[in-house]
Amino acid sequence: MFYHRVCCRLWGIAVEVRGELASSFPTLLVSNHVSYLDIPVLSTLAPLSFVAKSEVASWPFFGLLAKLQRTVFVDRRRTSTARQRDAIGERLAAGDRLVLFAEGTSDDGNRVLPFKSALFSVAERGGEQGPVTLQPVSIAYTNLNGLPIGRSLRPFYAWYGDMDLGGHLWTFAGLGRSRVVVTLHPPVGTHEFPNRRVLAQAMHAQVADGVAAALSGRGISLTANIGEVGSRS
Repeated sequence: MFYHRVCCRLWGIAVEVRGELASSFPTLLVSNHVSYLDIPVLSTLAPLSFVAKSEVASWPFFGLLAKLQRTVFVDRRRTSTARQRDAIGERLAAGDRLVLFAEGTSDDGNRVLPFKSALFSVAERGGEQGPVTLQPVSIAYTNLNGLPIGRSLRPFYAWYGDMDLGGHLWTFAGLGRSRVVVTLHPPVGTHEFPNRRVLAQAMHAQVADGVAAALSGRGISLTANIGEVGSRS
């Protein structure tokens, strides 16, 4: 946490937190994914580990940091789903807080891509410590040097597609002071939903609403039952 807080301070990133982190264990945080910056931003909140694609392990420097943070590396092959589910389940059963970027990739920061429901299966299994708590998390990059970030500036924060990592980081480092809004929505249990597909849709709706609220500057209720979101999906 200290390392990530120092990084955010050096990069001029101010993190505004709305809501509270779930206190129960095991907890799976389900978030949208905008950039590699999401890692240090979320890691300022609590000791966290991440679920990341297997390619990250081989990245220079960032791969080492991911390993030091005890990242769970997964690949995209359908045949590996069960093994990856078990690996995540073991970490949750040990009481770790894991972060799952449920879109399966990063996006442009203007929207939230549909959530992939396959890895939500780990939440249905529970563990020695009981059922897994899921908490939706919204990340939105909202201000640069005190002014709202529009669509034209958001690619300086969002890292997606075939963008070069080194060049993107160098450009970002020279931008100035930034504000990121992290919205921690009310936690939810899987028993509130009939299946993984409905759960994924409900979590997506909650996260997308949090992103939209932060980007537009409006408030959002953090006491509503996510089941109400699920019923609208």
